[in-house]
Amino acid sequence: MINNLQIPSFAEEKVLEAQGYQRIAGIDEAGRGALAGPVVAAAVILPCHIEEPWLNQVRDSKQLTPAKREFLFHHIHKIAISVGIGITSHKVIDARGIIKATQLAMKSAINQLSPSAQSLLIDYMLLPEVKLPQKGITNGDELCTSIACASIIAKVTRDHLMIELDGIYPGYGLARHKGYGTKQHLSCLRRLGASPIHRHSFKPVKEII
Repeated sequence: MINNLQIPSFAEEKVLEAQGYQRIAGIDEAGRGALAGPVVAAAVILPCHIEEPWLNQVRDSKQLTPAKREFLFHHIHKIAISVGIGITSHKVIDARGIIKATQLAMKSAINQLSPSAQSLLIDYMLLPEVKLPQKGITNGDELCTSIACASIIAKVTRDHLMIELDGIYPGYGLARHKGYGTKQHLSCLRRLGASPIHRHSFKPVKEII
């Protein structure tokens, strides 16, 4: 532990490597609790044996500053064997629910991997429709390096997208809060009403509209 924060490790990856798996994908999402925009998932396959000076800075994306996430985002992309991104829109979230939408984003991210994954380490969830060996790990983004890297890729990718959406739907402060339910965001919702990218099925939005 450093500064009371868990340091992710390769313990889970090493267990799978010992079983003969080489391409192990860590998977996580960003935006699950937001009131606007999509949910974004990332799948990241790291080399089995890597020694990079920046690896000891990897944490769950929520524990990092935006500048640190951007720094790590670029380094992860440089050394990863494969990175996949999956995006599920607010419309699918409203129609099918956030859990199913998250699973769809994760499945899409896995399908984008090239080379493909042989086994999966997933933050919290399991993906019954994906026919690969998999393990859901509670707090996986804090414990497992591959999942932590996926959390960074997903978060930075979604943040960039929300900054773009702020230019299309101004007035809500999307570039600042990235669609989460901050006081500023709720105040803007009450004043402006919901935008086309708000999740109407989420209680705070539903109550306002």
